[in-house]
Amino acid sequence: MNRDEIVVSPEKLGAAYEDKVKMFFNEHLHEDEEIRYILDGEGFFDVRSIEDEWVRIRLAKGDLIILPAGIYHRFTTDSKNYIKAMRLFKDEPKWTPLNRAPKVDNIPARQEYILRSSVAL
Repeated sequence: MNRDEIVVSPEKLGAAYEDKVKMFFNEHLHEDEEIRYILDGEGFFDVRSIEDEWVRIRLAKGDLIILPAGIYHRFTTDSKNYIKAMRLFKDEPKWTPLNRAPKVDNIPARQEYILRSSVAL
């Protein structure tokens, strides 16, 4: 397993903060699980339900979230603009966010997520 830590704050990211926050808030998915353990601060993951509605999940110090591969989501900090998280990976990290688009709906990770979600209902 691989891991690293990320701090999202204006102080830590400097001039890149605004662009980074906008990138995180753009709706996207990943081809691998996204596993985050919150070490400090607070933030929100918004995830799409199977009905394509947003569900907001508040995260604070000590919380763990595991987003399955293929789920559309976005992230933002709370009003304090600070969060520190440990990012965990099964294998080598794959950082590529795939922004929501019709062609992304057809990639294997998305199709597998939809299939697993519909079976669970």
